[in-house]
Order: sequence, then structure tokens, then C-alpha cells
Amino acid sequence: MKKNKLKQKRAVRIRAKIFGTASRPRLCIFRSLKDIYIQLVDDEKEKTIAALDSRKIKGGKNNIETAWKIGAEIAKIAKEKKIAKVVFDKHGYKYHGKVKALAEGAREGGLIF
Repeated sequence: MKKNKLKQKRAVRIRAKIFGTASRPRLCIFRSLKDIYIQLVDDEKEKTIAALDSRKIKGGKNNIETAWKIGAEIAKIAKEKKIAKVVFDKHGYKYHGKVKALAEGAREGGLIF
């Protein structure tokens, strides 16, 4: 199977199990070749609570250091909105590299998942 098909299968399998609420929103990641995007989503109301990407971070490139900064920044935004716990949706990406750095940055920023 192609890598893209395997990623799509993982994403569908993960999304079937993960659901975000207002008290515990879903922390969703998307990686493109140029940027990293992250959102806090309330699936009950179908609304995005907060969103951030590497274009809004000073010196933002698509690397591990920027991913860590984005994770820490989204944790700060979540704390301002009084959100402490989230459900982590890695969107079918394997948990290493940029995805892992982003998660570690969010955990060090105070988010629990």
C-alpha cells in the first residue's frame, strides 16, 4: 500500500474514537510541506476554539523547533480560555519528529492529554 493510503486509514481509525467537547476539546494537527497547523476543536458545537500555525510564529519554519514553539503557544492560548485538558488527534501522522515535538511543547505549556 502507498504511504498516503496508510495515513488515511490511520486518520479514519483515530477519528472514529476521538471526540472533543467544550471542557475537553480535540487538539488537531495538520502538517503540510511548508507549515504546521494546529486547532482546538469543540466537536459538539462544531466550532474551532483556537487555531495557530507556523506562519504566525516569528521565524516559523517547518522544523522541530517551530513545532515545539507552536505546541507551547497553543497551551498558552488554551490556558487563557481556561482549558486544561485536551484530546490529542495526530490526524494519522506517526508520533515522532514534528508531531512529537508539538505534543511535548503543549505538555510543557500545561496541557494534559
